[in-house]
Amino acid sequence: MSANPRHVHPVYDLLPIEIDGFESLAELALDLRSSWNHATDVVWRGLDEELWEITHNPWVVLQTVSRQRIEHVLDDAEFRSRVDELLNARRETAEQPAWFQQTHAESPLKCAAYFCMEYMLSDALPIYSGGLGNVAGDQLKAASDLGVPVVAVGLLYQQGYFRQAIDAAGQQQALYPYNDPGQLPIRPLRDADGEWLRLKISLPGYSVWLRAWQVQVGRVNLYLLDSNDAGDFPEHRGITSELYGGGPDLRLKQEMILGIGGWRLLEELGIVPDVCHLNEGHAAFAVLERARCFMETSGQPFDVALAVTRAGNLFTTHTAVEAGFDRFAPDLIELYLKRYAQERLGISVRDLLALGRLNPDDDAEPFNMAYLAIRGSGSVNGVSRLHGQVSRRIFEPLFRNWPEWEVPVGHVTNGVHMPSWDSAAADDVWTHSCGKNRWLGTSETLECDICQVSDEQLWQFRVDSTHALVDYARHRLSRQLAGSGSSPEEVEEAKHLFDPNTLTLGFARRFATYKRPNLLLHEPDRLLRLLTNAERPVQLIIAGKAHPADRAGQDLIRQWIDFIRHPVARRHVIFLSDYDMSLTEHLVQGSDVWVNTPRRPWEASGTSGMKVLVNGGINLSELDGWWAEAYTPEVGWAIGDGQEHGDDPAWDANEAEQLYNVLENEVVPEFYERNEQGIPTKWLARMRASMSRLTPQYSAARTVREYTEQHYLPAAISFHNRSTLGGTVGTNIVHWERSLREKWSSLAFGELRISSNNDEHHFEVDVYLDGLDPNSVRIELYADGVNGESPVRQEMNRFDASKSSEPDWATYQVTVTAMRPVADFTPRIVPKHECVNVPLELDLIRWQR
Repeated sequence: MSANPRHVHPVYDLLPIEIDGFESLAELALDLRSSWNHATDVVWRGLDEELWEITHNPWVVLQTVSRQRIEHVLDDAEFRSRVDELLNARRETAEQPAWFQQTHAESPLKCAAYFCMEYMLSDALPIYSGGLGNVAGDQLKAASDLGVPVVAVGLLYQQGYFRQAIDAAGQQQALYPYNDPGQLPIRPLRDADGEWLRLKISLPGYSVWLRAWQVQVGRVNLYLLDSNDAGDFPEHRGITSELYGGGPDLRLKQEMILGIGGWRLLEELGIVPDVCHLNEGHAAFAVLERARCFMETSGQPFDVALAVTRAGNLFTTHTAVEAGFDRFAPDLIELYLKRYAQERLGISVRDLLALGRLNPDDDAEPFNMAYLAIRGSGSVNGVSRLHGQVSRRIFEPLFRNWPEWEVPVGHVTNGVHMPSWDSAAADDVWTHSCGKNRWLGTSETLECDICQVSDEQLWQFRVDSTHALVDYARHRLSRQLAGSGSSPEEVEEAKHLFDPNTLTLGFARRFATYKRPNLLLHEPDRLLRLLTNAERPVQLIIAGKAHPADRAGQDLIRQWIDFIRHPVARRHVIFLSDYDMSLTEHLVQGSDVWVNTPRRPWEASGTSGMKVLVNGGINLSELDGWWAEAYTPEVGWAIGDGQEHGDDPAWDANEAEQLYNVLENEVVPEFYERNEQGIPTKWLARMRASMSRLTPQYSAARTVREYTEQHYLPAAISFHNRSTLGGTVGTNIVHWERSLREKWSSLAFGELRISSNNDEHHFEVDVYLDGLDPNSVRIELYADGVNGESPVRQEMNRFDASKSSEPDWATYQVTVTAMRPVADFTPRIVPKHECVNVPLELDLIRWQR
């Protein structure tokens, strides 16, 4: 690893920094706050309006225009004054106390490190694929707004995720344009001497040099690593070439760079996080490297270091099926991590593999990154209420003999960064009723404030939004057709498709079989009749990519293309290719109804439907993910029965029928039912309820506040408590755990004595502790929950006078109300430690029966 450069600064290579005012422009251009605060748009439009409208990339505009053009605009006193005002506003915003500083000024949380494989921040930085990156990007933006002290770590991909084109046969083609770092709003990290900050990570037989970059996301710094260093072999320069590409070997190397290299980068920068947030299991190797760093500073062995550092780690899972987690063959782990385990962690590769296995003695079992993340974290959460339940079921095998509801996985439902997804018109409506700072703190009053907007204002806002979407769709489709070699007549026809006054449905997401993007195509003729109704027509905009290796998903796209090519359908349905952030923005801002049809419960959360809320769109969705907890009849429409039916074609047909019925009998009539002023009052009532009730609840501001208060702050306190005194607390925890594991199999229940009357049951039970400190365990009386009520967990009290004639025995008692029959209750033994999260950190349990 290179020497430690504590003073890192940007260097603008080959740019006209000698021009007075250029560095001010560069500072504005390199802050991605411009992707949600559009105050600087006027600057880039003033430099090159055409290029700005095409790219919406301030850094590209600034680099592309001539030196003469830059000098000319900066010589304009009004332009220069505007730049200075924007720069001062940016700096003042960065320095002003935000929600976190106002609410938690005295907290021990000084830094939370956020690790993720992808980030959707702006189309100017295409290092994202979809949902996971969307969540990560929106949470960084909200953290900036709220002043939460977060730094983030990711990878810089030379190609990113693939770009999509549709060929003449209706097939998806995957394209991989090169991400020129010089054209991206990033800057290399250099030391005070101008030398590029480079890290070296060891792989079998060779080392890989990693370059480091910085992305400014308002108050938040995102650090990116890439392997495209001139000092690397060509084969190794491509490790960070592509997001979610290649085979297991490439994926493992990427995840080593993210987790191990990412934590080392923070160490190199002098950043010492209190909390490490693993956003999905890809980054789980950070658990190991954080423990190694603690070993180095404290002199403690790995087991103690892990016991200390895991208290400050949080794992968020986004996966709704057990097969979705990254797994690596044992020989691959041994090849790449054996030396790291032995020489840096001081453990055997078998011990390392055990951290990622259900059965540590099964030499054939693959290494599961989610298991490593769980075993290395002090808290675990899913991303919706339903997904929390699903995740508890998925991870139940890790907590053998524990009831499913006690599997230690909670939930923080995702939210979206509303300022990134609202249209200018929506921003005006919300600003007028709720103020400019509505997403910068708590949002208790937003519901009543937005309800003050009149029907006339609300409807005009929606009409304008749909007009804007239709204009955009016509322009994008005509460019798409021209680029694919369509005839001039087809290109011209595309410029006149769709009617802004027609009910517009939006459907855009990754095309995968579990998302059932073709549920609407179940009866093509019925769909065609719905679309072409002369009195109440409907138009549909579709977008989405299928992974290049997902042939079934690509076939679903082709089926839609075939349908659209029907001479009648083509006037009512369009497929916009290359689904990206810009296309998403326009679709969620202008669609009247957002349709979502995943197979429950395989959509962990879903966020696309959340984005329409702030824009007045209404959701029609399967009762899955976030919609399962958000839906009420007043705010939108739902299909499904709230149950799981697996991959059942008959049930798919049933839900397709539901979808058609809801559209035909509820959605379409309600949209076209107008009062004397031409306003659909019932529609607006539903729209107003959706905007007011759901928008604040499903904003990333609420999500980040929950992460901060429910996870980051407690984790920071717990980590500080364990890390004091050189890891003494961690040593005590390890000794406590070892003593319990050694004795656990010998613990036993003796006689259970029960007495009852009409009001209460009294339980006494003898317990054999085999010399264990009674304070290291908790004896409980347990009963499963019934009729939706919570289970009973009642601690039993130890008699002072136990079986003195029989050493190591103790008697415990408790009295409970007689509302439940005696047979419902069972005594059990669980570990007890005031500093330890049981069963997450120790999964032992013993039942009386």
